[in-house]
Amino acid sequence: MSVITQPTDLLRQQDPQMADVLAGEARRQAETLQLSAAENYTSGAVLAALGSALANKYAEGYPGARHHGGCEYADLAERVAVDRAKALFGVEHANVQPHSGSSAVLAAYAALLRPGDTVLAMGLAYGGHLTHGSPANFSGRWFDFVGYGVDSETGLIDYEQVQELARTHRPKAIVCGSISYPRHPEYSAFREIADEVGAFLIADAAHPIGLVAGGAAPSPVPYADLVCATTHKVLRGPRGGMILCGAEFAERVDRAVFPFTQGGAQMHTIAAKAVAFGEAAGPAFAGYAHRVVANARTLARALEDRGLAVTTGGTDTHLITADPAPLGTDGPTARGRLAAAGIVLETCALPYGDQRGIRLGTAAVTTLGMGETEMTRIADLFAAALRGEAAGIRAEVADLTRGFPPYGA
Repeated sequence: MSVITQPTDLLRQQDPQMADVLAGEARRQAETLQLSAAENYTSGAVLAALGSALANKYAEGYPGARHHGGCEYADLAERVAVDRAKALFGVEHANVQPHSGSSAVLAAYAALLRPGDTVLAMGLAYGGHLTHGSPANFSGRWFDFVGYGVDSETGLIDYEQVQELARTHRPKAIVCGSISYPRHPEYSAFREIADEVGAFLIADAAHPIGLVAGGAAPSPVPYADLVCATTHKVLRGPRGGMILCGAEFAERVDRAVFPFTQGGAQMHTIAAKAVAFGEAAGPAFAGYAHRVVANARTLARALEDRGLAVTTGGTDTHLITADPAPLGTDGPTARGRLAAAGIVLETCALPYGDQRGIRLGTAAVTTLGMGETEMTRIADLFAAALRGEAAGIRAEVADLTRGFPPYGA
């Protein structure tokens, strides 16, 4: 990948303060290890689309039915994005307008539910997303959420509990998906439970959808009524969302996105999504997706060997969750120590107790070209930083990242 990562001369001349901000962010991404499970590096082509003339275009509505004139190229861009998404994921309908994953989930609920309906989703303490019933979020205020959990010993979803809760509460919809569950959900089991109680099945595939695109994870498409996803993370597109569904839900989904939950589409972002879908359809992306998983498994084993308690004993995906308590620290403290060493990740809920753990992923470092050898070295740096050796580790992190510059910079 190649792209200019520094601010242009025009920006430097017109707004040096912002030019310095962007240059600083480019340096930060180049000189530290990006292990956030929710982040990645887009291609230069995706960035080019984001900075294109479509950023100027207002285009409320859908192709062929806009509320603004001059939309012939906006229509073409959206049609390309939709067609590529449909082909990539094998669906009858795709709405690529959601501004984020949360926007996609909001629209999915709007398409299928009414305020006060009961929804069964992964409990927040076990890795459920804010849109899965947090009282601080629209979901928790508008719907009656019931949370399912995981087995206390294995950390795996307890499908018998899911079935029991569904039979007891008779939800209008069941949501499968989370932000910190490192294993593949059994979509067929969720489908069977949803059918038994007459519920819709919504898959929140924000994290695994890129692996699905690359054939490195099972697809929820054959099982879920609606699939909500983000276009960044492993998929390596721009920050945004989408909804995938069958033809029978197409009109409900489209009306739920616009005009019910959103206004004008961000056409430059939609064009960038189209570029990312095109990239993900190629054989190189499939190889990338499988390397992401291989790196995650290697890193999980190496972290466990160095004393961290890795939840579920490993991972099937790009993300890893772990408890740093065996090394004498908690999640927030660990995140701070790692940040001081130049290792960027986040905290997460753990499936037991009230303490927080850490969540990390291998999508971004795999994009840079790192492999299993580097994963072992990262685990060494990780453990040393958690022991309080941040000053020396920061230099080692910088040495590692110099060999894998973003965009070949």
